[in-house]
Amino acid sequence: MSAQGNGKRILFYCPALTDGGAERVWALLARELAGRGHEVRFAVDATARNGPDLPASAPLTVLGGGHFAQTRALRGLLGEFRPHVALSAIAAAPLKLTLAARGMDIALVHAFHGFEEWRTGRLTHLTWKLLPWISRRAAAVVAVSDALREALVLQWGADAARTLCIYNPVSLPDPLPDASDLRERKPLVLAIGRLSGEKGHGLLLKAFAQMRTPEARLALIGEGPRQAALEELAEHLGIAARVTFAGWRADVWPWLRRAKALALPSRTESFGNVVVEALAAGLPVVSTDTPGPREILRGDERLGTLTPVTDAAAMARALDARLADPGDAGDAGLRQARALDFSASRGVDAWEKLICSLPRRA
Repeated sequence: MSAQGNGKRILFYCPALTDGGAERVWALLARELAGRGHEVRFAVDATARNGPDLPASAPLTVLGGGHFAQTRALRGLLGEFRPHVALSAIAAAPLKLTLAARGMDIALVHAFHGFEEWRTGRLTHLTWKLLPWISRRAAAVVAVSDALREALVLQWGADAARTLCIYNPVSLPDPLPDASDLRERKPLVLAIGRLSGEKGHGLLLKAFAQMRTPEARLALIGEGPRQAALEELAEHLGIAARVTFAGWRADVWPWLRRAKALALPSRTESFGNVVVEALAAGLPVVSTDTPGPREILRGDERLGTLTPVTDAAAMARALDARLADPGDAGDAGLRQARALDFSASRGVDAWEKLICSLPRRA
């Protein structure tokens, strides 16, 4: 195979295309780079449900089997496709790609999306422990925020000279939603994210139970292992009638166009795609004070409010304040302008610049 014109042959690899934020970013990059004339292939260990689609221009290979079989199949795919650049993300993918590519003249790039990803399995933990070795054999290591880059270097020993920050590219509608009716909307608080422990939905339910806004409602978009426990908690708190568990939605923009504020109660967040999406819809954000949202909101109260990670009462007060005064048209415009700093085109530009700057090997 040969690259198209001045394009690169690029292989993307991750464990599976689920509906996580990192997986959606990886699919977006593959789609956009293929559309820019690069020759793109995509590899996953296994299939998944509710994940993002890939275009025919970025063919998908399912490696299958266990870790050893997946690594061996990945090496075979690398030998067949001979990419200029191979990119990994999520869980143990950086370690497996590094092993699969040994002895090959391929530039490796590994993306990291979360502070606590190392907790998700023994092989993933080993991958983070081996980050000094992995990063020295890579052309680049990419973190999705400055805070995560600092953690990779200072806490995990990533090679500082090869480790950089590229913010997530976020797919936004064009034109952006009209937020001129924000003050007149019903008091709907929206939360978007997987219903898992680190996303902190229990804190949000406790905060919602303490809110004083009449007729306030809460909608949780997403599914996950904590749903039954969260539904039980909503019943226990006496708020079940005002809380909607809306499940997974392929398109969250109709909900963003109805909501009056977004809540992000995560215990840890390295970036926060949903923060950018909410800002693009003109919504004020109330988020726990975690590094990713902190970088996005950059201390500007017109964009959003940060509350302590374990303080449900503080989140309740902040949400009441935002529902009472979500801001005017100027505030909404400022939020939308900030969201455009993380647009798909800007993020893909940064990734393409990195990819095209790399030699075949670091």
